[in-house]
Amino acid sequence: MPDSLMDLESCRAAVQMQIAQLGDMRSGSITGTGGRCGNPNCHCHQKGDAGHGPYYRLTRKVKGKTVTATFSSPSSLAKAQREVTECQRFRELGEQLLAVNEKICELRPLTEATPSAQEKKRRKRSKQRSRAK
Repeated sequence: MPDSLMDLESCRAAVQMQIAQLGDMRSGSITGTGGRCGNPNCHCHQKGDAGHGPYYRLTRKVKGKTVTATFSSPSSLAKAQREVTECQRFRELGEQLLAVNEKICELRPLTEATPSAQEKKRRKRSKQRSRAK
């Protein structure tokens, strides 16, 4: 990681450029499920049979609740996998951007700002007594 302020700023600009080039994304994870059905005469109940599936599902949180979606075709699964991968890349780049910004904040020199005339003025206390009931 660069040490000078100019190097860090160029690194930050490079990360921001990568973020700007990201495509469609969605959060969540894709898992495969399979198993046996309830029909005892089905092939899935035969010894050595792998069962039904795999069926792929996208699981994610929406407003604190878990939402699951199944995919109707292999092309919709491939599309969702690209979008989830893009979201993971976005998160990684966000962490990099934050790390670089923190270093920039540590290295940036402190500038003393002179207070404006308005900030210098203080209100005078009222000489009137408040009426207590």
